[in-house]
Amino acid sequence: MTRVLVQVLLLGLVSLALLHPGVEAQMCESVTIMFESLNTYDGNFTSVTLVPLIGLDVLITFDAAVKNVAFWEGGVEMIDNTHFRITSQKFFETGYVMIHFQANYDEGTRPNVISFIVNGQESCERIEYTTEFPFTNPCPATGMGRYDYAQALCMSILFYEAQRSGHLPEDQRVTPWRWDSALDDGSDVGHDLTGGYYDAGDHVKFGFPMAYTATVLAWGLLDFPQGYAAAGQTEYGRAAVKWATDYFLKAHTAEYELYGQVGSGDIDHRFWGRPEDMYMERPSMKIDSSAPGSDLAGETAAALAAASIVFKDVDSAYSAELLDVAEELYAFADEYRLEYHNSITDAANFYRSWSGYGDELLWGALWLYRATGDDTYLTKAQAAWDDFSLGEGALQFSWDDKKAGAYALGSLVDPSNTKYADALKAFLTYLKNDAQYTPGGLVFLDPWGSNRHAANVAFISLWAAKYGDPADAAANREWADGQLGYILGDFGHSFVVGFGVDPPTRPHHRSSSCPIPPQSCLNNNWGQNQPGPNPHILYGALVGGPDQSDGYTDSRQDYQHNEVACDYNAAFSGALAAMVELN
Repeated sequence: MTRVLVQVLLLGLVSLALLHPGVEAQMCESVTIMFESLNTYDGNFTSVTLVPLIGLDVLITFDAAVKNVAFWEGGVEMIDNTHFRITSQKFFETGYVMIHFQANYDEGTRPNVISFIVNGQESCERIEYTTEFPFTNPCPATGMGRYDYAQALCMSILFYEAQRSGHLPEDQRVTPWRWDSALDDGSDVGHDLTGGYYDAGDHVKFGFPMAYTATVLAWGLLDFPQGYAAAGQTEYGRAAVKWATDYFLKAHTAEYELYGQVGSGDIDHRFWGRPEDMYMERPSMKIDSSAPGSDLAGETAAALAAASIVFKDVDSAYSAELLDVAEELYAFADEYRLEYHNSITDAANFYRSWSGYGDELLWGALWLYRATGDDTYLTKAQAAWDDFSLGEGALQFSWDDKKAGAYALGSLVDPSNTKYADALKAFLTYLKNDAQYTPGGLVFLDPWGSNRHAANVAFISLWAAKYGDPADAAANREWADGQLGYILGDFGHSFVVGFGVDPPTRPHHRSSSCPIPPQSCLNNNWGQNQPGPNPHILYGALVGGPDQSDGYTDSRQDYQHNEVACDYNAAFSGALAAMVELN
């Protein structure tokens, strides 16, 4: 028997085992007799489950005596002549299952299956699957602002739930097409490396951009708290940060050891399917004292330090743990200096640290000073500034280059040192007067993820409108409003999936492109190549964006302009919170 590897909507199923007295027992609706001869029949059970089945444990109840049950893909235990247990450790299905069995009995009336309990779930009622299921957008319209910035912020944070790896929590909102996945991550090195975020449309966990994502999400929560609160997104924002920081704590397996990647980029990118259906090896890769990575350790330290402030008044014990590890990782970054892609070589073709590690030493030191108040970190920040000539100007703010962010943060935590404020003002002046723009008005800092780069610097500009030179506040706010307006719809359509007018419907994103059931997605890359919209709406995802001439096509094949990524939404979320707060 060939099992069908498909998934359907998760439904509670009603048992037929509890029949009223005097009512003749009937065969479970979920069991179909495929072949019947004298005193034997072959049955197919088809049903759905509340969770993916990793291993099989089924209790079958008959209404009359059965001699034996055969199950060719596992073992069978006879409890008594009406109850049989079938098991298999190799069984793995993602929701919709087909189980073939044979029942043999003495001459007489055919025994009917009246209960079929699959891994603890009664599954006797037959439920037909369909290819589409309703997923109610949990982000209602609010009418706040020129665009509905509060709804957009809600969706932007929701996007991170679609990117979660590992065992999903009970309050997971992105269902039914995202379930538990990659539960063996780290098993190759004897550590639990489950959790964290899938990077983009793929399923690698790249630690460097993930750490940047967590740092910047935390920054938005810290410095635009009223915006998050007004949009009702504070708790969801904290949860988005914590999903990353919980993973970083697992990944820090020794004083001078940090796992910075799970999954091989090239191997992963040859698979088009859902993370729930991954079958390839996912190697775990680390930095340590013999193969260090100052940029990776420094950025992870920044993320944990920023998060420690977010949780300081919420969970003091967790905050203290984050801060302890942040200090340890910064010491690792500072003592053993090397760009991380020289140690985790698989990352070189995907997230190479082109700017070097000096900006992370500055950035990390400033965040640790903000978290601790320890002047030692201001001294380290000054040393990094001098040693790496970090005041010579920034051209963007991104997962790679943190200088512009450090200018802003430094002006806040070390206001007596005017170099930070001066560098921030110079950067914002460059954006307004000297940077390239598309004809439609989007600041064009990089052809890869142009929207992401515009959103990143819009966040810096909005931050400066609140915390920078008051004389520039109105201009900084107006400029950022224009950039966000372009992204949200000023140019005739939205670049945010599920939001606004004519949003993208075909983002380059594997799991949302795979239908339910997903079998067709695994055949001939259907999910990548089919011409229609993705079967599932990836609410809140910011797509890469236009080319320098405003050219953009909503094409799943165009990963340069239509892929999504965790880092794309990080500063974008903070900018939306700022717009809610400043409106």
